[in-house]
Amino acid sequence: MPPDNPPLYYRLHVFVCTNRRPDGHPRGSCAGRGSEPLRDYLKARAKELGLADIRVNSAGCLDRCELGPTMVVYPEGVWYRFDSHADVDEILTSHLLRGHPVRRLMLRPEDGPNGGSAVA
Repeated sequence: MPPDNPPLYYRLHVFVCTNRRPDGHPRGSCAGRGSEPLRDYLKARAKELGLADIRVNSAGCLDRCELGPTMVVYPEGVWYRFDSHADVDEILTSHLLRGHPVRRLMLRPEDGPNGGSAVA
């Protein structure tokens, strides 16, 4: 980080997609696949673990709806697909606590709509 930049407010910032589309939408939605209670679990467990330097936020659509629920961890820009408390716990302990991303849950740039292209 350049010396004139202020220190980071949070060491890591986690955005969990909680976008909800109508039932039956062809792309589905992360909220429709259970992201909201998983986000709540992630927040509670991070607090229990004393991870005060990590912020967990809800996000609108992260545009990987078909793969959801999804989250992204910044500043690294690591994307995950997660389904369960066990997945959340693994991301928490391995990545957020120890700094080792969980490869089996990571999404690659080519995953998602348009092969990962940012242009829809």
